[in-house]
Amino acid sequence: MGYLKNGTWHDEWAHNDEDSGEFERDESAFRNWITPDGSAGPTGEGGFEAEPGRYRLYISLACPWAHRANVARNLKGLTNQIELVSVHWLMKEGGWSFREGECVTPDPAIGAQNLHELYTHAKSDYSGHVTVPLLWDTKTGTIVNNESADILRMLGSAFDRVGANDRDLYPEASREEIDELNDRVYDAVNNGVYKAGFASSQDAYEKAVGPLFAMLDELESRLDGKDWLVGGQLTEADVRLWTTLVRFDPVYHTHFKCNVRRIRDYPNLAALTLRLYELEDVAETVNFHHIRHHYYESHERINPHGIVPAGPDPLLPIRT
Repeated sequence: MGYLKNGTWHDEWAHNDEDSGEFERDESAFRNWITPDGSAGPTGEGGFEAEPGRYRLYISLACPWAHRANVARNLKGLTNQIELVSVHWLMKEGGWSFREGECVTPDPAIGAQNLHELYTHAKSDYSGHVTVPLLWDTKTGTIVNNESADILRMLGSAFDRVGANDRDLYPEASREEIDELNDRVYDAVNNGVYKAGFASSQDAYEKAVGPLFAMLDELESRLDGKDWLVGGQLTEADVRLWTTLVRFDPVYHTHFKCNVRRIRDYPNLAALTLRLYELEDVAETVNFHHIRHHYYESHERINPHGIVPAGPDPLLPIRT
């Protein structure tokens, strides 16, 4: 991940509480919203009207937080309206970079070599972690938002009048249930795998891994006789869970020590994983080479020799 402080770059992957050893995630710094008319959104300032071709979405194909935004872009039919820029999968000195590699996009904004240059271009005195996804405004040359939950939600509706399809990922009748489930899944599952994987004490690890599998058990039961988590249709709740599920067996089960069970051991969760993967334009958002090599080679504290396991096949066991 890495962070900027007083204009100086610091390579640091995980932020842990010194006493408990628990992994802590920082708040996102840029929280403006694209809206249909450019008015201010729930947070931040106005001035960011939904216009085709105006915005770029910076992602890592390895990152589950960036992945949810990329899936929303595809599900809403915005691939021709919002340019996609992908960083290199390997995170070493300098953090996310645009070094040459498969499926890596050279930075079209300022010719940056590392993503942190865009943060300081947008805010010269920026201090904090440098993360993806990042939504960039080409008109004003600045960052709109770097919070994945915000970006997923705004892409779900902001462009509906200017070319997006009518898929509703946040139906009004189910919003309260979606929000409640999102909060619980974020804490126990999406962030839970990181809390387990980056724990620096046994107590911190056990505090994370127990709720993680308790929540997976609950979600498995919730899906009995259902295709989707909320309201009988695909919503952002499914997307937010899915980007963790699709990485679970090939990465989190081993690398983050989340090895009580695999997703393939949960028939309903496995079916959900495959169901969403096989939707039109979703499979193309998944790059298992980036996913595997990012985690196993970037996290030297966890895997100091950078050895990438040969398996398991991420999807074949789910299909059979």
